[in-house]
Amino acid sequence: MTIVNQSTPTFPVHDVPITRPFIWLGRGWSDIRSNPAPSLAYGWLVASMGALVLAYFHHPVYVAATIVAYLFVGPVITAGVCELSRRRDHGEKASFQTSLTGLSVSRRSLCLFAGLLLLLAAVWFTLAALLLYMTSGAIAPEITATLWGDVVNQLSRAQLLVYSLALATLAGVVFAVSVVTVPMIVDRHVDVGTAVSTSLRTTVRNWAALMLWALLVVALVVFGFATWMLGMILIVPLLGHATWHAYRDIVEEE
Repeated sequence: MTIVNQSTPTFPVHDVPITRPFIWLGRGWSDIRSNPAPSLAYGWLVASMGALVLAYFHHPVYVAATIVAYLFVGPVITAGVCELSRRRDHGEKASFQTSLTGLSVSRRSLCLFAGLLLLLAAVWFTLAALLLYMTSGAIAPEITATLWGDVVNQLSRAQLLVYSLALATLAGVVFAVSVVTVPMIVDRHVDVGTAVSTSLRTTVRNWAALMLWALLVVALVVFGFATWMLGMILIVPLLGHATWHAYRDIVEEE
């Protein structure tokens, strides 16, 4: 049975130092070391998905489809890792199976949040495609021309600029609405609106620390791709656990 609070309280948030993200990563690493098997299992799942990006990185349509697919399952993966951290904080048994059991309590809110991310992605990619179509008459090179070639060399300068800006904007918006959303849903079973609004207030109030956090996330994800996804086996749970500790640091108790 899904449990979602009916009220929409305003949860206070407080300031953290700009260097706080390093503390979150340190605590995330401690969570992995204390219980590596279930954490790394989530990393392996995402690394397997990421292999699809590398396999079909020859055309923007494939890349967009893969990103959309990850936005759908990403909150579930993050929630599973956060549930492991939550159980450790409360001295409860933490295993891959128990983390999945915990997810069932918040499945409705997590699915709604995933739907919100999908909607954001669809809007951004559609606007980018319309802009390219109106200005150049084509949204991307032919699939047959890029299937075995370098997509960057096949894209026009306008196409490359528009898609890069679309991806950067989408990443910024997704980051702002999800800083503490998933761990808050997992921990307090709040509705999506309450969690997202808290995340946005957190981003505004702690923009300096969260800018550093975003840069660290990007750097670690880039490293994961540079290692042909092998690094993601460790990076995904590390970021998931760190997200939990960011939430615990910033969002005050009622």
